[in-house]
Amino acid sequence: MSAELDLLHQLTWHDVGSWFLGDGLRILLTLLIAVVVRFLGHRAISRVVRAATSKSLTSVVTSTRAGHILQAATEQSRQRHVARTRTMGAVLRSVVTVLVGTITLLTVLALIGIPLAPLLASAGVGGVALGFGAQSLVKDFLSGVFMILEDQYGVGDVIDTGEVVGTVEDVTLRVTQVRDATGVTWYIRNGEIVRIGNRSQGWSTAIVDIEVAYAESVERVIPVIQDAAQALDAEPEWGDKMIEPPQVVGVESVTGYSVTIRTIAKCLAGENFAVQRELRGRIKAALDVAGVKAPPAVAPSAAPRP
Repeated sequence: MSAELDLLHQLTWHDVGSWFLGDGLRILLTLLIAVVVRFLGHRAISRVVRAATSKSLTSVVTSTRAGHILQAATEQSRQRHVARTRTMGAVLRSVVTVLVGTITLLTVLALIGIPLAPLLASAGVGGVALGFGAQSLVKDFLSGVFMILEDQYGVGDVIDTGEVVGTVEDVTLRVTQVRDATGVTWYIRNGEIVRIGNRSQGWSTAIVDIEVAYAESVERVIPVIQDAAQALDAEPEWGDKMIEPPQVVGVESVTGYSVTIRTIAKCLAGENFAVQRELRGRIKAALDVAGVKAPPAVAPSAAPRP
């Protein structure tokens, strides 16, 4: 301590001025450059975020019911995309700040005269060890970043990850939390998701196959099914869930004892299952009223002999 005090007493104003004009000026210039680089980095990221959020989406023709419904769904998707893009911009700005701060700190330490070789050597060895141990973590993080950028899915979406089908409850850069139909919560690492099927984006299709007896006339059965489908579409409660009126596409398959007639309806995302159940019930009731017979419970060839 005494040696340091003696050295301090030996300093002159000339020495202090020389230091400020030499290393001090370099440190000040380094800090100034760091502030400018950070400002330019944040500004570039903000411009990219503004460009991504202000990009106009393809307009949807609103002269039809499908146009109005799709426009509402598109607007919801756009709002979610804007929110996620801004979140990603905040993450990138934080990354820029950390990188610039780290480089600036190392540069200042070098200008002060602190040897960085041992520090960098230790950091290199530790970085290699950490890199081997954290490969999966880096993979999960990068996958999460691209997932957010591409807006593959969000909270509330029903997705199929290949391993589980369920509703997304939480999304982070490392894991995605999904709850399946049985109530089980699954925590899936983003890096382990190879493919994603999103059932909540755009629209869905309700498919109803009805079997009738082979002897029934298709020309008589199809109008009955069409009337039931049109009656369902006429009700606002169900019509608002369908983008287009249900269509009876015709005979789907024929066997020796039954004929299958298919009806499809283009619905809002996630509404196809409810529409299927309701449409199936109403078609069944209409066929009963019309006296249309169902196929035999046991195929004629499999019926037991007396």
